[in-house]
Amino acid sequence: MARTILIVDDDPVQRRLLEATVTRFGHKALVADGGEAGLAILDDAGSSGIGAVILDLIMPGTDGLAVLERLMRRDSAPPVIVQTSQGGIETVVKAMRAGAFDFVVKPASPERLNKALTDALKLGDAAQATPKDARRAGAPAFKDIVSGSPSMQRALRLAQKAAATAIPILIEGESGVGKEYVARAIQGAGGRRGKPFVTVNCGAIPDNLVESILFGHEKGSFTGATERHAGKFVEASGGTLFLDEIGDLPLDVQVKLLRAVQEGEVDPVGGRSTVKVDIRLISATHRDLLQQVKAGRFREDLFYRLNVYPIVVPPLRERRSEIAGLVKTFIARFGATGEQVVRRITPSALRMLEAFDWPGNIRELENAIFRACVLAEGETLTEMEFPNIRTQVDGDLGLDIRAPELVKNQSLMPPEGDLTAELGGTLFGAKAEPAPPRNMLPALDSSGEVRSLADVELDMIKFAIELYDGQMSEVARRLGIGRSTLYRKLKEYGLDDAEQPPKTSAQS
Repeated sequence: MARTILIVDDDPVQRRLLEATVTRFGHKALVADGGEAGLAILDDAGSSGIGAVILDLIMPGTDGLAVLERLMRRDSAPPVIVQTSQGGIETVVKAMRAGAFDFVVKPASPERLNKALTDALKLGDAAQATPKDARRAGAPAFKDIVSGSPSMQRALRLAQKAAATAIPILIEGESGVGKEYVARAIQGAGGRRGKPFVTVNCGAIPDNLVESILFGHEKGSFTGATERHAGKFVEASGGTLFLDEIGDLPLDVQVKLLRAVQEGEVDPVGGRSTVKVDIRLISATHRDLLQQVKAGRFREDLFYRLNVYPIVVPPLRERRSEIAGLVKTFIARFGATGEQVVRRITPSALRMLEAFDWPGNIRELENAIFRACVLAEGETLTEMEFPNIRTQVDGDLGLDIRAPELVKNQSLMPPEGDLTAELGGTLFGAKAEPAPPRNMLPALDSSGEVRSLADVELDMIKFAIELYDGQMSEVARRLGIGRSTLYRKLKEYGLDDAEQPPKTSAQS
């Protein structure tokens, strides 16, 4: 089916070449000579009017990365294919982390560009047919939350204890860790189960509308108020109000929020009297609210009112043991989304996902699996279904990522004949790798007590460095972490100078 493709490039020759190629593929091409012009076309056409974007990264003025960042803030954005020159590895990695769907190297072959466009359009169609609300599973329970790590289990124990009370809860954690999921589980395990659960993203509301959306307004109370609006507090009365990103609330609204929390009543904009409400308040933030208080950006009295029962949800990079379980859950949810039913993932692909730091946390992992299931051509997900993750992991390991066909590192591919289990069993391969020599690293210290994880990790890093002769890329790959993570750990343990072998003349 013919779609509209937006081409954003400051080079007129490159624009004409891409326009001719895209037209030859049967699509309609729109062209823009810079970042601002491209964003203006997207604003005029609307997200649904553009099937995909081919974006040059290096442009004067608003460059490709700036366009990506602004585009990804929108509720719905078309898939973006970025263009780069040879050697722009760091820029490509930044672009993929910023949300780019794929990348091509200039000059891109028609076959490579067509493949990238076909996959991008397929993903865009699937995303429109399966909105995020529909992709979310039903009302979650604590038993449904993957919690293999001690830190996550501790957070869930706190949440379960709070569920039986009406105590105000503040859930802290990075964006995408699942704060709303935990909040919904708290409501589902408490006395307000089955009652309204109203979510407000405080960071996504324009400052001039926050008060009206939270507390409501009367008809005619301001320009554009053509009818009465009850507000989220009234809408959630009897149930739970979840205020996400509460650290982004303007100071003047924080005053009214404090009164609403303390007195259980709200003042609608333009109203003549207060309205009583009965809510269970759960707040969430990715910010350090205490630091916000010290900086004068958050009211101290409101902070102590909300921070009665804090729960910290750890980031996914600190819960790598849970990635396999999350992948299994997402494959079961999205496996039938594309043309092919996906049932499993190769061990090497899973190891690659476990080695990635996931700055977007569980939300990013969920989107990666959704994308992979849409693009999969068979029942098994491989590294090839995760080009953006592969690009970033390979980039951390110092591998050649100039073109997808060049990044097939055979050491990351499953060995011939490797088996993968069905979803009913384990996600790991049935073919086990040779076991290391026993008692290589002692489990007990000199006093007979179990050694700490930090001590064991330190010994493992030392052992790997010695075993692989200081080849840090190989050490990182074998340990299942990115090279940047390895160097960070070396610095934490004070090994960054002592353990790295000196460069030979050939390396210099």
